[in-house]
Amino acid sequence: MGDHGAVAEKRGIQTVRSMVFSLGVVGIVVVALLIAGRHSAQDPVKRIDYSVKFQQASQDAPYPLLAPTGLPGRWRATSAEYQGMDPAATAWHVGLISPDGDYVAVEQSNGTPAPFVKDKSKNGTAVGERDVAGEQWQTYDGDKYRSLVRTKDGVTTVVTGTAPYDALAQFAAALKPSVAGQPING
Repeated sequence: MGDHGAVAEKRGIQTVRSMVFSLGVVGIVVVALLIAGRHSAQDPVKRIDYSVKFQQASQDAPYPLLAPTGLPGRWRATSAEYQGMDPAATAWHVGLISPDGDYVAVEQSNGTPAPFVKDKSKNGTAVGERDVAGEQWQTYDGDKYRSLVRTKDGVTTVVTGTAPYDALAQFAAALKPSVAGQPING
């Protein structure tokens, strides 16, 4: 019976060790989850500064590119892209998140307007007109996006996104053309 007692004692020590090891592993997992939780509380939107891309694209574009300046509040730029391989159908894009969390973008092209508008308005249909800073823009409504559209001097500009028309109009009114050598607020 002496051997049996020693074996039981040894198993008890192993059980305690296993339990301590298990608690240590659980503790590490809990700490990792707490750290991950703190990071997720931060702004998940990856901000960009599109000013350099805007200035570079402005030098290539065959028309004045537009970008927002002086927007109030916490507008956050998230994307910017210029496609200029075909000088007869270039495209400029800047996307932002509004202070209310809505997506808003300006899209410009000197290509064929109808397919460009259809693509950028996400198949929206024309529903009226709206005056923005003294200029008439067509309003488009789709399942997901609302859009303001203007074609002027062979360039189609689409201000589009999930924001209400008032926010789209505020954004459209803040669009300014590129001027060589002048930085733009990103």
